[in-house]
Amino acid sequence: MAGADEQDAPGRPVEVAPVPVPRAPAAPRRTRVVLAEVSRPGSRADRTRSELTQQTRVGETLVQGLVRAQLTLALRLSLLVLIGLGGLPWLFAIAPSIGRVTVLGVNLPWLLLGVVAFPFLIGVGWAYVRLAERNEQDFTDLVQRPER
Repeated sequence: MAGADEQDAPGRPVEVAPVPVPRAPAAPRRTRVVLAEVSRPGSRADRTRSELTQQTRVGETLVQGLVRAQLTLALRLSLLVLIGLGGLPWLFAIAPSIGRVTVLGVNLPWLLLGVVAFPFLIGVGWAYVRLAERNEQDFTDLVQRPER
């Protein structure tokens, strides 16, 4: 029977078409992603920086601490200037004899307010800049401090 089915004509075998084998769909090409920097596990400094950039409560508290420190510094030095320069008229009003003192032919009040006040203000300004930068450096060290 099998031989009879396979022959079309006597002595000639029937050509059987090959059965197509189902192919698996072609897999998509893999894409390789290469990062410029290999990230290490999140450190405390990275978390703190992300807190600052994402403006979370922790980051907001850190920035408020810096602003508070800068404001405190500014108020202290303003008080120094207020007492240093604003106290001179009170001094001369309370002790008029000091107001009559002359140095090199110039009254002491004119000398203090006209000449000495400028180096005093420059010194206070220099101190403010130096201390404000120190506050900012302390803040930066706090943010970038490695985890212990």
